[in-house]
Amino acid sequence: MYGDGGVMAQHGKKYRNARAEIDRERAYSPLEAVRMIKGWDGPKFDETVEAHVRLGLNVRHADQQLRGTLMLPHGTGKALRVAVFAEGERAKEAQAAGADVVGAADLATKIEGGFDDFDVAIATPDLMGTVGKLGRILGPRGKMPNPKTGTVTFDVAKAVQESKAGKLEYRTDRGANVHLIIGKKSFDERALLENYATLIDEIVRARPSAAKGRYIRTITLTTTMGPGVHVDTARTRGIVEELDEADNAAAREAATVTA
Repeated sequence: MYGDGGVMAQHGKKYRNARAEIDRERAYSPLEAVRMIKGWDGPKFDETVEAHVRLGLNVRHADQQLRGTLMLPHGTGKALRVAVFAEGERAKEAQAAGADVVGAADLATKIEGGFDDFDVAIATPDLMGTVGKLGRILGPRGKMPNPKTGTVTFDVAKAVQESKAGKLEYRTDRGANVHLIIGKKSFDERALLENYATLIDEIVRARPSAAKGRYIRTITLTTTMGPGVHVDTARTRGIVEELDEADNAAAREAATVTA
């Protein structure tokens, strides 16, 4: 059952009002998109702001798959829970660094039994035999430790600290999309724009050499409970400078009015 504009009836009034503000035929600048999102009347909790990037990659080919990590300058606003597979001194180091749960075979058994109260999993190389058996569980959830992302390491203390500080892992899904959190709605415009710019810089930097044709197909910004806003894919540079220009223009206008 659909209401006005094809919006499904189960969406509330706030969602419908936000969606009505969006010109579906237009790609907004990053600043316009951020300002639109922050201006919506949303739910009472602090929504997460998400970026969804569709890439022109054929991920059936290994040389066109994208995977890596990045640190957002302002973090994600989310407290990540970290699980570490380690024993002995490494386990103690992980606990001292702030890991939320530490174990070995016992932790693997717990996960097989349904335990999933963590966002990131880290493992020492010697325990990957144990962790490898969890691939069918952790893999689809994006939580499988991987040496390419620094989550298979003997330096568990550093890995835990980086994860707690907001280090994010990204990867293309089966549709060649990358989905990442870039902050909270309560972040100011500059923080969200700088986090967004860091993400786009990383996506551009990591472009596989085998990629052909148009690389970034679409970019959509949204919130936990809000509709998506299409962002201009050509705006990959000067993202934060747009805010400076807007602020300077506003200041000049204010000065003219008071003169």
